[in-house]
Amino acid sequence: MRQPAHYLKGLAASLLIVGAAACAAGPAGAPPEQVALAPQAAAEPAPAPADKTFDALEASASGKGFTSAGLAALDTAMAAAVDDGAVKGISTLLVKDGHVAHYYEHGIMRAADQTPIKEDTIFRIYSMSKPITGVALMTLYEQGAFSLDDPITKFVPEFADLKVLNGVDADGNMIVEDMDHVPTMRELMSHTAGFGYGLGGDDPVNTAFRKQGVLASPDLDTYISKVAGIPLMFQPGSDWSYSTAVDIQGYIVQKISGKPFGEYLQDTIFTPLGMTDTAFFVPESKRDRFSDVFTHNPENGDLVPLDDPGFAYREGAFGMEAGGHGLVSTLADYARFCQMLVDGGELNGTRILKPETVTLMRTNVLPETFHLFSDGNSVNPERAGHGFGLDFGVLVDPAPTGTLMPTGTYYWGGAAGTWFWIDPVNDLFFIGMVQVFPAGSMDNAFRKESGDLVYEALDQ
Repeated sequence: MRQPAHYLKGLAASLLIVGAAACAAGPAGAPPEQVALAPQAAAEPAPAPADKTFDALEASASGKGFTSAGLAALDTAMAAAVDDGAVKGISTLLVKDGHVAHYYEHGIMRAADQTPIKEDTIFRIYSMSKPITGVALMTLYEQGAFSLDDPITKFVPEFADLKVLNGVDADGNMIVEDMDHVPTMRELMSHTAGFGYGLGGDDPVNTAFRKQGVLASPDLDTYISKVAGIPLMFQPGSDWSYSTAVDIQGYIVQKISGKPFGEYLQDTIFTPLGMTDTAFFVPESKRDRFSDVFTHNPENGDLVPLDDPGFAYREGAFGMEAGGHGLVSTLADYARFCQMLVDGGELNGTRILKPETVTLMRTNVLPETFHLFSDGNSVNPERAGHGFGLDFGVLVDPAPTGTLMPTGTYYWGGAAGTWFWIDPVNDLFFIGMVQVFPAGSMDNAFRKESGDLVYEALDQ
């Protein structure tokens, strides 16, 4: 396993540079043995299932399926993160069986006027963009545009001559070798293709990503040209390393669809699901709902707003539409995305993916010898029991993790501390939103802590 050194420092530097509705059935004919019977009153049609909406989170929270004492303990733990100074504000959402079970908010979203966190606060979700990009790509998979065994050069011929790092010489120059095969689409979607990232690591590949400003590319075409000139970290399929692969996926979506990547997301996912606040920038009309992102003052450790333009998400201030880290969203919007996945690719009669495609994405594809070193928030070398599907982390064995989440739970997180998981066993999902950058600077294991408390509260 390649575990990048100085990950958090590189992460901060790189991002600063970047600046199930039921199917309708027709009336069944009477069975033969009933044809001669006296006419019966027509049966009342079954009521249509209620829409699963997330427009009033606190007002619709029912607590159903959980003990009140357990939910109170969850709130206490989340409040402590604010009261103890780990974060400035936090909001969480727990949904079970398609309905809001619990919503919580505490603290502020903006330092200047102490505006509190609200239901409609807009957050930088960073790497929680990755599952959205993966879903977009898999809509094209369902259309027959590619198979998972296709070489990525089918869509990115610029990668045909990629080399593989095989050490450095006495002068520190890279020694490279030929690829033993071109990475496949499956390898691209599981971070086993071998690409670097530039978020961390003092190896020559990640160093080259930073020096060349790959993530600061003005557009996806320029980005691809830069990546094509940097060797892979290892032979495709031989290891796992958190990488720029999802940004490449965004380019492939654009290449196959013929639409700008952001436009394809809007047309195919955001508009159909009603994700009205999810985008690559925050328009002026919504900036009063946009949270500050906080960082630790190196002099005293206090949390202070990060005012760098790279964190402002203003229209036109960014270059490429980055599928790996570029989106902002709200709790309600991301809830619609998660509920679509819980319901097998459909939300309120609007289908995005087939159920079997969602299952494919949340199924581990890694060999037992591969291990994750990231969960989207920060480096964690002790991720035994975790695998990876297609753009999701997957819990394959809860025992070594100490978590109460069941096998098959899938998840990811973002660089400012946001996190989510989806549990198909118990038909529930959980989303947490905070804004501290880099997330790894927080001494809070929010996913595990919130997960343990949720399952302790589950009324079984």
